[in-house]
Amino acid sequence: MPEKNSSTIDIFNMLSGTEEKAEKPQKSQRQELLEPTGVKELFPEGKISINKYTCIGVQCKLCIKACPTNALYWKTGEVGIIDDLCVYCSACVLSCMVDDCIKITRKREDGKTEKFGKPRDVMVLANSLNAEKRFQRVCDVLQSAEEYCKKYRD
Repeated sequence: MPEKNSSTIDIFNMLSGTEEKAEKPQKSQRQELLEPTGVKELFPEGKISINKYTCIGVQCKLCIKACPTNALYWKTGEVGIIDDLCVYCSACVLSCMVDDCIKITRKREDGKTEKFGKPRDVMVLANSLNAEKRFQRVCDVLQSAEEYCKKYRD
């Protein structure tokens, strides 16, 4: 049996990366993983799930192609998820042919929680967010309806 000394290297810990995981917090690991992709992280937290019974990934794999960070991948017989890479952008839900196959729950920085599983839900959500932004821009330009009418009467 070989003697243990200070120069002994534990190759199994190196391969599994347990030493590095203990040293780095999870947030910095996530940023390190996302940096090469060039994708901005817009949602601080979220969850993604795929219903294995309704998924027809073996036939289409559209969600895997649509994912900007490669968080979705093909593993033996099903679509797999790497949670640390997912930015909850909803590209996979928009490309999926089966409703409620991929479900995403995400939390915005202001605390609002959004849940969706159908492409229609994603589009309705995007439309309502854009409508709020448009309304806010109009309110910033014109303070009140009276001011608007007074501006265009003259």
